[in-house]
Amino acid sequence: MKNWSNTYEYTAPRIEAPATVDELRRVVAEADRVRPLGSRHSFNGIADTPGTLVDMTALPVEVTIDAEAGTATVSGGTRYGVLAAALDEAGFALHNMGSLPHISVAGAVATGTHGSGVTNGNLSSAVRGLELVTPDGDLRRVTADDPELAGSVVALGALGPAVRVTVAIEPRYLIRQDTYRRMSWDTLLGSFREVAGGAYSISVFTNWVQNDVEQLWVKRRIESADAAVPDEYFGAIRDLTERPELVPGVTDNLTRRGVAQPWHFGLPHFRLDVPPSAGDEIQTEYFVAIDDAAGALSAVRALGDRIAPHLTVTELRTMAADDLWLSPASGRDSLAIHFTWLNHPDEVFALLPVIEEALAPFAPRPHWGKLNRVDPAGFAAAYPHLADQRELVTRHDPSGKFRNEYLDRVLGLGAAQELPDVSAPMGR
Repeated sequence: MKNWSNTYEYTAPRIEAPATVDELRRVVAEADRVRPLGSRHSFNGIADTPGTLVDMTALPVEVTIDAEAGTATVSGGTRYGVLAAALDEAGFALHNMGSLPHISVAGAVATGTHGSGVTNGNLSSAVRGLELVTPDGDLRRVTADDPELAGSVVALGALGPAVRVTVAIEPRYLIRQDTYRRMSWDTLLGSFREVAGGAYSISVFTNWVQNDVEQLWVKRRIESADAAVPDEYFGAIRDLTERPELVPGVTDNLTRRGVAQPWHFGLPHFRLDVPPSAGDEIQTEYFVAIDDAAGALSAVRALGDRIAPHLTVTELRTMAADDLWLSPASGRDSLAIHFTWLNHPDEVFALLPVIEEALAPFAPRPHWGKLNRVDPAGFAAAYPHLADQRELVTRHDPSGKFRNEYLDRVLGLGAAQELPDVSAPMGR
């Protein structure tokens, strides 16, 4: 089995697809080593195991809404797009969504995956409770008032499969998404927080070598379908094309521009009913403090000539600080610098240390589920609560049933393995 882009091949000798929670509990209890697998959207060995993979997407979709509490509880393997449709039909919404509605709820929150918006927390920040399978197959609930919640949400699957996730909800709303082109780099670097905070959700796209920033996707919460939007945004000009091309030749899988849409159609970049992104790709992402945006982006831009030959596109997104221990936005408003690479595994793997060295002055945090070359000391420096997380993981899983080489390395739980064995993309 491979990940969704066919650039990582899982090494697990067994794959189980339990159809019920009780069956999942039995599989976990009987396994020596086990890892939960969601929508297969990771690009490294985080979800792999020398034992048994359990396909969480095989469990039935369950969505239970508690309107009085302002929460919804959903089965962990459910895709965000499916959850969103159920919420919208009932008159509710999530505060944000990732660019792909295809990703599973449990997998996304366990790795700190995110949408965008200076005042919007990542997807994990909406979690108000979890129901986890323990190493012996029991169920353990972590509630909103549990002091362990901060270490249990973005837990990388190291506390067991999340069979149910409770998230905060709000009344449904409309989103209008517009594309703007050719903002100057001087404007973006000189006023990054203002540019990124000028609408509900902003995504900036670049290949690092153009004189201007190629595209901004500006997503506004609006009160009515006929709400007017300006033709200019910080000097960038609105593109009236309904689905402007982002990746050459790829437009049909994008959500629409220039029209009012329900929130779950306007916030994601890609449509749920077709394969997302470009495919056949590798992804990397680093998070820095938003106040370091100008310095961090300038440092990467200086490498543009080396990056561009292997790049499909870079996306810049933002998120509000949270208090989750392993969240990439823990304790600081953050900028995410995301690279969608061509399937050039050797070249990308060699280039990552160069990018990480350029970002080193800004304390970068790598996305847990994407390719990186950060060593254990780098993870320890990037995540102040890493020691707390280690203690939590070893207390709830002392035998290491839910661990693997990748987790042992990044959490400092065991002897570090050679990095290519656990993180390198599969050659083609």
